[in-house]
Amino acid sequence: MSKFELPPELAEDGLEILTENVPKVSEQDIEDEKISDHEENNNNTDNNNNNNQKEEEKTEIEVDFPYFTPREVAQHNTYDDLWVSWLGYVYDLTPLALKYRGDILMNPIIKNAGKDISHWFDKDTRNIKMHMNSKLGCMVPYCPDGRFVHVSPPVPYANWRPMVEKPWWEDDQYCIGKISQKTRKIRIVNTLTKDEHIIEVCSEENLIAIQERYLKLNAHSKGYVWKRLGNLLDMTKTLEENNILDESQQFEMLGMDEEEYLPVIHIYFSDDLSIA
Repeated sequence: MSKFELPPELAEDGLEILTENVPKVSEQDIEDEKISDHEENNNNTDNNNNNNQKEEEKTEIEVDFPYFTPREVAQHNTYDDLWVSWLGYVYDLTPLALKYRGDILMNPIIKNAGKDISHWFDKDTRNIKMHMNSKLGCMVPYCPDGRFVHVSPPVPYANWRPMVEKPWWEDDQYCIGKISQKTRKIRIVNTLTKDEHIIEVCSEENLIAIQERYLKLNAHSKGYVWKRLGNLLDMTKTLEENNILDESQQFEMLGMDEEEYLPVIHIYFSDDLSIA
């Protein structure tokens, strides 16, 4: 017998003592524990799914960008004031132009200042288009006006430097708004001063945004009530939603001057300069 082994009679007594102190577990208790563990796992899974869903919803929230007309974008066409648009958005590339002033790779961008350059980009990936270079036998960036800033050369050369971490067309800091897909003109009549103004607006804009445009012509435009044919307009809705239809295409088909038949909005002074 080893010095660490107990005599048989003591071993049996010890075993009985140990088994007496161990609580008995029934099959029902085991089944209940399994169900409890399963429910806990399901709850954890649901919580994780809810958290993931909330994170996805946060990332899907779009910034409420203002709309610009192509005419507005076209006015910004210099080195010191350079806007372009592509794939529905407007970008202010002035900081980029100033950073690379004098660089020959800025020439294609300067050439297209104030214009739409959607033909440079793939609408699905929003990246530079690629095409097959017949001489090199490989895919290279498509640059119809020549290679521009942040586009790597098709063949590396001695003084070539690697591309920056994020090219300018992927940098959201340059995005300032959306380009209107359809602009229209309206006539605004001030019933107090009898002044009339024709302004070009974006069809996607609500009347609050149009009122902001009109501020350039009337600094107190927010102190007026806006009506159409005697009906009060909902400033949170677009012109179409206020039943002010765009009939410019019909006038064009009939050979009529649309400015002769522009929809008229009358504004009435509300005697409240505190909101102006």
